[in-house]
Amino acid sequence: MTSTMVDPFHDIAPDPEVAREIDPGLPREDKVFHLVARAIGIAVLAIMGAIGLFLGAQSIPTFARYGLGFFTENQWQPENDTLGISAVLVGTFTVALVALAIAFPLALTTAIYISEYAKPRAKSMLISLIDLMAAVPSIIWGLWGFFLLQPKALHFSHWLHTHLGWVPFFHVDTDPEAASWAQSRYTASAFIAGIAVSMMVLPMAAAVMIHVFGQAPIGEREAALGLGSTKWGMVRTVVLPFGRGGIIGGSMLSLGRALGETIAVVLIISPAFDIKFRPLEVGTSTVSALIAGRFGEATSAQLSALLCAGFVLFIITLIINTLAAMIVSRSRSGAQE
Repeated sequence: MTSTMVDPFHDIAPDPEVAREIDPGLPREDKVFHLVARAIGIAVLAIMGAIGLFLGAQSIPTFARYGLGFFTENQWQPENDTLGISAVLVGTFTVALVALAIAFPLALTTAIYISEYAKPRAKSMLISLIDLMAAVPSIIWGLWGFFLLQPKALHFSHWLHTHLGWVPFFHVDTDPEAASWAQSRYTASAFIAGIAVSMMVLPMAAAVMIHVFGQAPIGEREAALGLGSTKWGMVRTVVLPFGRGGIIGGSMLSLGRALGETIAVVLIISPAFDIKFRPLEVGTSTVSALIAGRFGEATSAQLSALLCAGFVLFIITLIINTLAAMIVSRSRSGAQE
């Protein structure tokens, strides 16, 4: 008596003569979402390109009239047909670097505490507070810096000048040892404006760092702790190397924001068109503050020069933000940046 072996998979084997059904791909809802997201992204790029083209076209008369002298001249005297942005470029970077020097350590320590040490309930509350801090209008920060910060900060500026005045960066053209020191020499400075701007860029840097630190691999964290590392040792050897790109990228994004800050700087600084690297001393100017302060009274020729200055700031900010986005996107634990 013979038994017949039955293949259990015989009935479900594909028939080679029958064409396979094509995978329909994404659901209709996902396709609609992808199309909408792509359209929004293209629209944003188109708007940015249109802004750049407009500013570039409006800058042609200024470049044709002043040439490279527009970048080397420091005075802004339209009545004498003397226009240049070298002084305001120096002031722009001075204010931005002061802001970044203050905001970077605060943002880094805040991000480490929130991502690694804060309790879950406190973590969500602190993240909400950082988001709320980013939503405060710039004019509020400017008023805070002018009325509350400046009367206190000028004493700190005087202290820095007294003890570190031998460093050119902290020098002020006055005698700090005088019996009645000149307080007016320390007011409306790039240093005070930089402190106000630092509070505005801090949330952006902290948010990027918190996001990147939160992506540090769990396995590497547990391995470090399992080998006997302390909490700080794990943060130092795992989280910080992993988030190196986020730290650099978040700082560069903050720098891009600080370069373009307007209202807070206009409210605090005293306009001056001098090329100097003394942020503690009264008087400076930035590109955005120049545009905001001179736009209302500008003639057609001066308006073209202001738009040309805006075009230069637009290109600088675009380059910095693009590099920052590339660094953040390429961040990976153990990888070389």
